[in-house]
Amino acid sequence: MEATFGTDGVRGRAFDEIDEVVAHALGRAANRALFAGNEAARWVVGRDTRESGPALARALVAGLRATGAEVIDFGIAPTPVVAFAAQHLDTAGAVVSASHNPWHDNGVKLFAAGGTKLSDAEQAAVAQCLDELRLTHGDRPSAAEIARRLDAVPAAGAVEAQTASPNELDRVLDAYEHSLRAAIDGRTLDGLHLVVDGANGASASLAPGVLRRLGAQVTSLFCEPDGRDINDGCGSVNPGALGTAVLDAGADLGVAFDGDGDRMIAVDCEGQVIDGDRQMALFAVDLAERGLLAGDTLVVTVMSNVGLRRAMSEAGIEVVTTAVGDRAVLEALEAGGHRLGGEQSGHVVFRQEATTGDGLRSAVHLADLVARRTAGDSALTSAAVSDGPALTSAELASQAMQVAPQVLRSVPLGSASLTDEVQRAVDDIAAGAGPDVRVLVRASGTEPVIRIMVEAPTEREATDLSDRLADVIVEGVDEAGTP
Repeated sequence: MEATFGTDGVRGRAFDEIDEVVAHALGRAANRALFAGNEAARWVVGRDTRESGPALARALVAGLRATGAEVIDFGIAPTPVVAFAAQHLDTAGAVVSASHNPWHDNGVKLFAAGGTKLSDAEQAAVAQCLDELRLTHGDRPSAAEIARRLDAVPAAGAVEAQTASPNELDRVLDAYEHSLRAAIDGRTLDGLHLVVDGANGASASLAPGVLRRLGAQVTSLFCEPDGRDINDGCGSVNPGALGTAVLDAGADLGVAFDGDGDRMIAVDCEGQVIDGDRQMALFAVDLAERGLLAGDTLVVTVMSNVGLRRAMSEAGIEVVTTAVGDRAVLEALEAGGHRLGGEQSGHVVFRQEATTGDGLRSAVHLADLVARRTAGDSALTSAAVSDGPALTSAELASQAMQVAPQVLRSVPLGSASLTDEVQRAVDDIAAGAGPDVRVLVRASGTEPVIRIMVEAPTEREATDLSDRLADVIVEGVDEAGTP
């Protein structure tokens, strides 16, 4: 397979679908497309903990520099920290990461000047430059050409000279941490016991320390990356171990990040998952009660559970629904001047505070909310504390929304797409499902799979219908000869 540039950058198997040649070309294409070769162009670059990260980051930085850019290499850094740094330093940004994918994958995410997601026009410009370099379409360069291009990539030492100085990096991290404190109006997390699952990723060394300095007692989990254990049985896509750890420790709350730190899934004190939908329900109502939810509006995607929409309706909060993807959410937030939005996957955006989803920011907000509600009015006199009795994180999560039965599953598809015949069969099944059933079948934007989502009045109905859809898709893939 060839690397292709999409809404979330380039992603694929490391040293196969994305290698040093692709990363080097992407650096060249990105700087040309976004800055037209302007010698004043500046970039900040970070990466997660995958063992392929250093080589790909070196090639990316070399590509940026080859077109005249000044590059500040932050080394291992969560995606939201790189975006924050780009905003703080008024630069563009790039992150070498494959987010929640396994260790053997990698990719590159790009941010425009100021740390914002690329617009459609900017994305198209980068893709066109890559096309011209014959890396996303047409024949792949020969082995000899790849070797020649790699010979032009500077040795590691040449790039390391661009590494951010300790003082510069410390200043950015201090400013980032200050923004987290400011987000909760200077309150502390004193008395709160948190279990923090770093996914053996980019947040592993940062998140526990930040939360401790905010006053929480922290038990760290999966915070010792070795290059191949990122997202492996841990993190936001695998919160089971976190739930067990929260129960064993008797903690108030658990938080789990994905590999690059832009998502967060929580676990309450009874070990139950608090996904992005429940988080948004909690955040939206809390902000609205304090007069801080701009326009009393929440932005979600079509993947969000209907229970979230019902809960928001009962709370008098309008819901704007977008297509799948954090970029669609960000565009709706910008267009409407809204404050809060996100995805069920745990990618939540506090737009007045950040330019992208930030797992640690969500964790701080959730921990603050739990600390305020757990303490109750008898313990705190702050106006930030809502009226009513003290509640545990489990009670808060349970009251936030009533989840409608929903089944999510993925069907491997290789590099093929659904045939017209299979698409018609899927559409027919969805059309005949009834008025109380919601079906969404789509190709993943990050993995070669088809995502199936079914909501129905009962879990059994949702499961049966998702099984039928999966069978139709698998049969269609088999008939097309795709593994």
